[in-house]
Amino acid sequence: MQTETRALYERLKAKLGKIVPDFELEIKADLAARINELKRERNAVILGHNYMEPALFHSIPDFTGDSLELCRKAATTDKDIIVFCGVRFMAETAKILNPTKTVLIPSPKAGCSLAESITAADVRALREKFPGVPVVTYVNTYADVKAESDICCTSGNAAKVVESLDADQVIFLPDEFLASNVARETGKRIIFPSRAPRPASASAEKGLEYEMIGWHGRCEVHEQFTVEDIERIRQQLPDVVVLAHPECSPEVVAASDFSGSTSEMVRYVREVDAARYLLLTECSMGDNIAAENPNREMVRLCSIRCPHMNEITLEDTLAALEQTRYVVDLDEDLRLRALESVERMIAIG
Repeated sequence: MQTETRALYERLKAKLGKIVPDFELEIKADLAARINELKRERNAVILGHNYMEPALFHSIPDFTGDSLELCRKAATTDKDIIVFCGVRFMAETAKILNPTKTVLIPSPKAGCSLAESITAADVRALREKFPGVPVVTYVNTYADVKAESDICCTSGNAAKVVESLDADQVIFLPDEFLASNVARETGKRIIFPSRAPRPASASAEKGLEYEMIGWHGRCEVHEQFTVEDIERIRQQLPDVVVLAHPECSPEVVAASDFSGSTSEMVRYVREVDAARYLLLTECSMGDNIAAENPNREMVRLCSIRCPHMNEITLEDTLAALEQTRYVVDLDEDLRLRALESVERMIAIG
């Protein structure tokens, strides 16, 4: 085993020896060493989302984090090539911020149920129905939807973005659970006209009937968690601290001890001492947090893997760099319109 491969193997074994079989670590350490060598040769940077599988997450990314953190890193890189180990809307955001860079996504199948739930035409139709109402779009959307929006947000800054607009009404797209959780956090009333159409205007004498207008999109991972899951685990482990992603239903968030973005969950586990932790989010992230925090006890309830994130592998990442394949390109007019909404999001932080 070559020196770098051996060093990677030892590092992965120390972190993941209780999570990933040893023979698999040997194979993946060799792939990771080849990727890292090629990355240096081609002046590339690799961004890895928190949902990447553990052997990839802990070996090849130069930066890891949630959507907002990786957007910031993408905006400041001086590398020629950006390889985004995440789903397509993330790679598109990197291209929005870096028009002169070559942006690669390791798999063309890495989509997103939320991004697929809404189109640019849907946004235009909502603008017609609710004229003058600003549109906040979750970053988990494709570039053409961002281009029709006023500002983007992440799960970590969604409430701050909504409140920054200081508007009587706000359209919030496309995650209905995140929208409902933001409405609850900010004290706003929300409707979902795509499910139950109603007039856009409200009587001046009665005041506004609603302040937020939502959509019907859902994350196919987070919508699967239930209050019953939490109740069952609390019966077995009464001292467990439950952390829920805000893409979970409002009922699940209300039954949890903490709700936050993936990075906020990482910080919570690192900084808050508890007997044990249960993360209601994509299961690879639980493995990654466990690897980084061997002194913390993680409850292994989560078995829900995002099928789209699972498309990103070390093998395909190596092939992407070797062949410069799956290049992400955007129409320049669309990119510039999307850039405005993304830059406003980054400015709010």
